[in-house]
Amino acid sequence: MRVVHDTSNGARTLAENADRAEGLFAQGIGLMFRRSIPDEYALVFPFSGVSTRGLHMLFVPFDIDAIWLVDGEVRAKARLSAWTGRGRAEADTVIELPAGAADGVSEGDTVRVQVESP
Repeated sequence: MRVVHDTSNGARTLAENADRAEGLFAQGIGLMFRRSIPDEYALVFPFSGVSTRGLHMLFVPFDIDAIWLVDGEVRAKARLSAWTGRGRAEADTVIELPAGAADGVSEGDTVRVQVESP
């Protein structure tokens, strides 16, 4: 999977390699206990409906960018600090990326998760 930001100049890839955090356990752990993540990586949290979704950085020793989406539209974006960062917004999908990967993404933009065909 990859994460793509649609811009007025075309599409820009935010992450070439994305994993899905499916299920309560995977979503609860998220990026906790990892030492780092690659530059082209994203962790995608798909949810069954729109609700307020919170993120925390407990046991995450590096900064990240987080994007909250509703039907592919960016509702919020934040840089979360290692260990102490917190974020909250309405979403049906949340995407976690390396810090700086979401530079240029703004509320109202479109971000898509593309599943690569085999």
